[in-house]
Amino acid sequence: MATRLGFATGDLVRAVVAKGKKAGTWLGRMAVRRSGSFNIQTGSGVVQGISHKLCRLLQRADGYGYSWQRSTDKEGAFLPGVNAEVSNVRKG
Repeated sequence: MATRLGFATGDLVRAVVAKGKKAGTWLGRMAVRRSGSFNIQTGSGVVQGISHKLCRLLQRADGYGYSWQRSTDKEGAFLPGVNAEVSNVRKG
């Protein structure tokens, strides 16, 4: 696995590019380039030539593949709904 400047190919990173042609926030898998800059593979394609100064490590490469998925559940995943009457006290 290629490493450079504390990053390795396969690391999950977040890069925040403030200005220029590649401006934006990029999340994805990093690929180390011989030149010292990096490529970031996102869900929508590859962003090439990102500086290490703009990258923040989210998770080191460990040999497994990961992906992000937005939750469609508006309530908490493990919390009962308001109408679940789990601990309601009834008078009567």
